[in-house]
Amino acid sequence: MTWLLDLTPDEWNAVRLSIKVATVAMLASLPPGILIALILARGRFWGKTLLNGLVHLPLILPPVVTGYLLLLTFGRRGPAGAFLAEHFGIVFSFRWTGAALACGVMGFPLMVRAIRLSIEAVDRKMEAAAGTLGANRLWVFATITLPLILPGLIAGAILSFAKAMGEFGATITFVSNIPNETQTLPSAIYTFTQVPGGDPGALRLTLISVVISMVALVASEVLARRVGRRMDIE
Repeated sequence: MTWLLDLTPDEWNAVRLSIKVATVAMLASLPPGILIALILARGRFWGKTLLNGLVHLPLILPPVVTGYLLLLTFGRRGPAGAFLAEHFGIVFSFRWTGAALACGVMGFPLMVRAIRLSIEAVDRKMEAAAGTLGANRLWVFATITLPLILPGLIAGAILSFAKAMGEFGATITFVSNIPNETQTLPSAIYTFTQVPGGDPGALRLTLISVVISMVALVASEVLARRVGRRMDIE
């Protein structure tokens, strides 16, 4: 592990920024992810297929296209970007917050799919039984459904985090590749590959990226199993 000591300050900044961006993207995506997953799993309405298609669109679109659409929408001259900047002082384009937004959008389908599958696997009779005892829908979801879908929720959150750690196309298109501001691990690796003698730096950051992603996936599996076992015991 002595190769970690060879990282330059800019490389460490790229590592820290990637973790920060991925964490913010994951946490910000959780509430809407749970809501959309619940709507898709339980809802019966016109346009459900269209909503499902829109949610999964980032998976099939080229990431550069997604990044360009974000730039058009949330850029300083975009309708949402101009409104947020003028009224709330929130700027996404060429900021680390924009990188988090892009990563959140790219990882959102994975999160929603994992949570939706967990919701669909819940026995509706348990929820109905709680309802007959006078519990409202929100209380039933908080006390019955949410604990039962925890393994899927954890899996979806970690998948979103891992996707954010590796996101490149949408991020670099939307917020560019600015050192110490929007230069995440993938962007830093790309920069190293474009300069003479940059292979050692690219290799170091690649190994770090692999380690972080693997730790996240293993943690997801361990947490999901522990939660599942605890639920079986109870």
